Amino acid sequence: MAMAMAINSLSSTVALRHRCPHALVKCLVDNYAYLLHDTASGTTGIVDPSAAGPVVKALKEKGLSLDYILNTHHHWDHTGGNADLKKQYNAKVVGPRADQERIPGIDIALRDGETWMFGEQLMRVLDTPGHTRGHVSFYFERSKSLFTGDTLFSIGCGRLFEGSPEQMWISLSKLTALPDDTLVYCGHEYTMSNAKFALTVEPQNIALQSRAQQVKELRDKDQPTIPTTLREEKEFNPFLRPFSAELRKSLNVAAAASDIDAFAAVRAAKDRA
Repeated sequence: MAMAMAINSLSSTVALRHRCPHALVKCLVDNYAYLLHDTASGTTGIVDPSAAGPVVKALKEKGLSLDYILNTHHHWDHTGGNADLKKQYNAKVVGPRADQERIPGIDIALRDGETWMFGEQLMRVLDTPGHTRGHVSFYFERSKSLFTGDTLFSIGCGRLFEGSPEQMWISLSKLTALPDDTLVYCGHEYTMSNAKFALTVEPQNIALQSRAQQVKELRDKDQPTIPTTLREEKEFNPFLRPFSAELRKSLNVAAAASDIDAFAAVRAAKDRA
């Protein structure tokens, strides 16, 4: 049995997908946490809670408790709610073994490629370093749902605070090897600013133009632009398109340069934007 939608705060884009099992919880200014509920087992979890308050509110609205806290990486705006939520609900914290010393209250440390059962849902852990050295992403195979934290955003990717362009490119390539219809749930609402930048390096990309207009319409209504799909991201996310001739020309990257070099040029240009 698939996970049930936990609260009714999802955008119409998400709701139309029907198989979406997760509810978006707004935190801080632009962070997104995600409430998960497996109806078969009654298991409930939250991915990357920046703060406890919005999560507690969402749980109360649905009459749910909390069993697990899943962290993609150690940054405070993804783990800030751990301590209070763990104390209030006796929830267990799940996170990356490679960075377990920096995950507040971690109970279950998982390695790259390891699988773990969230109720009756199989979750696979993918090491995705680059933004931080210990970053992971969580992939739920049955619902084809991918929680990318600050590795992959819609039309963007995370800054390289602790990793290299090569590490991030390998991480992104690992994610894009998943099925094209995988739903991507990222950690921030950055899509509008990402679209503006992307249009400066691939202005003739029709799919990007269409996505940018869609994003504007959603944000004008204060609606989230998440989730997206891997198929869509491959069409308009410049960080997944280092092969684009237009992009390379915009950034003065030689045709003979490697994809890693082109990716690094895109990341550097975004950092300057």
